[in-house]
Amino acid sequence: VQGTGGSSAVSKCSAAARGYIQDPFLPLLVGRRRRRAPLVHRGYYIRARAVDHCVQDFLLKTQSHSRTQILSLGAGFDSLYFRLKDMGLLHHTVVYEVDFPNVACQKANLIKRMKELSALVGDTGGEGLGVITFSGEDYKLLGVDLSELSELERALEEAGLDNEIPTLFIAEVVLTYMQNSRSDALIQWAAEHFSRACFLLYEQIQPEDPFGRVMQQHFSQLNSALHSLAQYPDCEAQQRRFFEKGWTECSIMDMNEFFTCCTPEDEQQRVQALEPFDEYEEWHLKCSHYFVLTASKGMEPSWTPLLSNMTVPHHDGPVRMAGSINAAVCAMQSEISGLRRYGHRSLLIKPNVILTTGGFGEEDGQHCRMRNFHVLIKHSGYWKAGCVKNENPDKRWGERLYHTVSCLSNSLALVVGGRTSPSSAGLGMLWLKFSKTCNASDPDDIEVELVSLQPAAEPAALRWRHSTTEVIFKGEKYLFLYGGRSAMEPVLGDWYFLHTQELSCTVIPVEGPVPESRHSHSACSWKGGVLIAGGLGAAEQPLGSVFFLKELEHGFQWQIVETHPLLIPRYSHTAHVHDGKLLLVGGVWFHPSSVPGITVIDLMTGLCLEYTINVEHLEWPLMLHNHSSVFLPNEKELLIIGGGGNCFSFGTHLNPEPVSLSLSNILTSH
Repeated sequence: VQGTGGSSAVSKCSAAARGYIQDPFLPLLVGRRRRRAPLVHRGYYIRARAVDHCVQDFLLKTQSHSRTQILSLGAGFDSLYFRLKDMGLLHHTVVYEVDFPNVACQKANLIKRMKELSALVGDTGGEGLGVITFSGEDYKLLGVDLSELSELERALEEAGLDNEIPTLFIAEVVLTYMQNSRSDALIQWAAEHFSRACFLLYEQIQPEDPFGRVMQQHFSQLNSALHSLAQYPDCEAQQRRFFEKGWTECSIMDMNEFFTCCTPEDEQQRVQALEPFDEYEEWHLKCSHYFVLTASKGMEPSWTPLLSNMTVPHHDGPVRMAGSINAAVCAMQSEISGLRRYGHRSLLIKPNVILTTGGFGEEDGQHCRMRNFHVLIKHSGYWKAGCVKNENPDKRWGERLYHTVSCLSNSLALVVGGRTSPSSAGLGMLWLKFSKTCNASDPDDIEVELVSLQPAAEPAALRWRHSTTEVIFKGEKYLFLYGGRSAMEPVLGDWYFLHTQELSCTVIPVEGPVPESRHSHSACSWKGGVLIAGGLGAAEQPLGSVFFLKELEHGFQWQIVETHPLLIPRYSHTAHVHDGKLLLVGGVWFHPSSVPGITVIDLMTGLCLEYTINVEHLEWPLMLHNHSSVFLPNEKELLIIGGGGNCFSFGTHLNPEPVSLSLSNILTSH
């Protein structure tokens, strides 16, 4: 448990070095420096932002009191006291910090050694007395085990804590490491013993969905299990907990809600522009698995720092599910590792033959950008997997992620866009040529050849997380290239019509309401036009709109597809059209009660039905984002290949095997 404190201090330090948070004191308290990934920086930024937001609100609301105090439980190497003191916010506030005795001693020694720190505190020499390892006029550092409540109480009394003045308790990922009976007792003790009290809690929720399972496993492997989760798995349970333990006011929000509602727009934009970033799914999943809670009692006026500065559609209860679909591991004849990947593309190149290209994944036990192609062939009820070596690792293939592949004939596909790293420019286009063998029964029968090309439309292709969809205009085939993002533009809303023969951009008039810019949306061909659904919009907010680009005599027209109930906003899903129904598969949404399964939209009536995916037959968490899916219309079978990603600092999870879903029950015409 002490190790988690050290590693989170290192992560906060790295975030401060990149400008996410302003904290000149943290580097003095944290010895080792490591540069963390942008995803980790954002995660620690939002944590620091939430705590600071609530602490400063407490100091502001209690200004009129002659004395107030802050008690930080399990403070570790946090720099809160020094930042507040430096900002001149502690005129009448004493800060008490409690942690394990050896942590408190280490911190006390650091403060004495560092002039910049000891000068701020002004040592009064009262330390070394029992549990008080450091004592300044407005700062006391105590070495006590929090789970021993009577000892804690004795130590705080000795240090001068006053239970009659406004007191803010802070527990930042601390209580969850204690047995629930002990953390509950601490929450209740704070409510009972202090007449005017506030409590600030930041920790994990949602343990049972795929991301939650990976998160739990990570902490268990560190030998620091998260005890709160079993009894308090969601925001409602945590809120009930505080009411039951004697607190009269309590508000709570997960970190997606906090970032959207309590972080000013200019600050959101500042953070989003700090470094190249392309892990939106994992950022939003991380934020949906942490919450900030504020509770109070006896406070006049009441303390409510989590009232949002904007009205956000609050999730009304759980998503209504129309039924469930069973997931089963694909019946495979041969084991192959190369299908553990994300950000790749899979397509049916001929009946029962699926080609998978690109992405980031696992090959020969190594995590890398995928260079080789993979083929799945269905033969007498079983799938055979094989690797197609990219013999001439064409520089222009570039080991790309988030590209698109469109089949233009039974021996030719066009690859458009994609990226290597998010800081580099998008990649252009290339042809994939494959052998014409129609009766391939073995992956080794398939050969794939890369053919470079320099089409006039190249600049249009320098993007990723876009879509390319076949449309028909005046009997001619075009690829409709839409949306995505580039190294310069975090979100694009433009489109191009690529003539499939010349690969040149053709101007075709388009009328109607223009969809808002988006990436990571889905796009399907339908009736000669395109259906666009969902995506991530300009403010990194998921979109719930569905548009149909309809072919007219003189051009195309955007039409809004009305759904009822309204489609829950999502992105990073895949989509297929079958028999007048649009199927959306997986993705990421902000709804806390469940993860997206299969959504079926009837394109005639607009009726929108949600189906959950039953994963009880899978032995591992099924992550349905950054995956690819292929629909086999004859069998009404959906194949999900790959998916997953870097789960914050909890490790990378890649779905280990392709998964099959039988959709015949939900697609039969009623």
